Amino acid sequence: MKYEREALASLLKILERIYDQMSRGEVPEIDIATRTKYNIEFDENSEVWVYGDRTSTRSAKTVRGAYMLLRMAYVIGFLKEQLKANKSSTLRELYYISENWGLAKFDEQAESDRLIEDLEILTSFQREHFRIRPEEDGATVIGPLRIRENTRRGVREIHCQEDVGEGGYQIPVNVDNIEFVDHDADFVIAVETGGMRDRLVENGFDEKFRAIIVHLKGQPARSTRRLLKRLNAELNLPVVVFTDGDPWSYRIYASVAYGSIKAAHLSEYLATPSAKFVGIRPSDIVKYDLPSDKLTDKDIQALKAILTDPRFDTEFWKNEINLQLELGKKSEQQALAKYGLDYVTDVYLPERLTELGVLK
Repeated sequence: MKYEREALASLLKILERIYDQMSRGEVPEIDIATRTKYNIEFDENSEVWVYGDRTSTRSAKTVRGAYMLLRMAYVIGFLKEQLKANKSSTLRELYYISENWGLAKFDEQAESDRLIEDLEILTSFQREHFRIRPEEDGATVIGPLRIRENTRRGVREIHCQEDVGEGGYQIPVNVDNIEFVDHDADFVIAVETGGMRDRLVENGFDEKFRAIIVHLKGQPARSTRRLLKRLNAELNLPVVVFTDGDPWSYRIYASVAYGSIKAAHLSEYLATPSAKFVGIRPSDIVKYDLPSDKLTDKDIQALKAILTDPRFDTEFWKNEINLQLELGKKSEQQALAKYGLDYVTDVYLPERLTELGVLK
């Protein structure tokens, strides 16, 4: 509740600033960090990527800027009433609520989503503090971890191996409501696909290697990234990320380890800088003679974009990306099944994790 009160006060200061500008006869405007890869920089202290000094101005001098400021005022008013009523809403609901706002109505959800991100940047609070949540993402965790969770019916303890089904414990929207009670894990493995998560669970990977398996479910939700951050920072558990071998999967890894570009203002809260990549590498396509698909034009464009992304400015990534462009191929995690259903858990992952120093 403390954070929510502070978040509300910070939101109202935005409106006070606009009001003061108008009272002085000035055209209202707001400066906000530019959200591009050209405006992120590495912070040595927190070891994450954050926004730099570049800003863009949203001004009522333009029709587009005026609409943005009008919508911001309506959204802040809505959030104020929501917090006072102790209610919450989803990003999707916020978009539909604007149907009643006349000129301030959003034309598409991407606009309302982006405005919430703007408010996060301007206030330095997370949308969870505004009581705004995403749609249910369904990401799960399974492994030797006992947690204590605050629920509507009180506090309950859950063991993420013994007290859950095969799918695991579903990660809640606000991970900070979870308390870690104890664990018997040596590391955390974040897995991109449900199929590979199921393979690891069926093969008993979590039990044999004392691993906490987190299903990313594609591009991970903020709650999933927050959980990984907390497991690493609070329990001192190494985090590894296991993905397919394509540009979109490399970006999944980047969002976990480096922080995403559009949420760089939350990198210290969400990113796990020490996370290691154990996913399918382009060099694995050659080394393991993996079944593969031809790169599409979009894949090629994305790979070239990664080469200009400062988060990937390392010898490892440059060599792997250039090799992939040369090969013209991509491959999936489950291509390892070419060597049998146990190969990934008995050979590939143990070898890669030992190579990275995660397994001794």
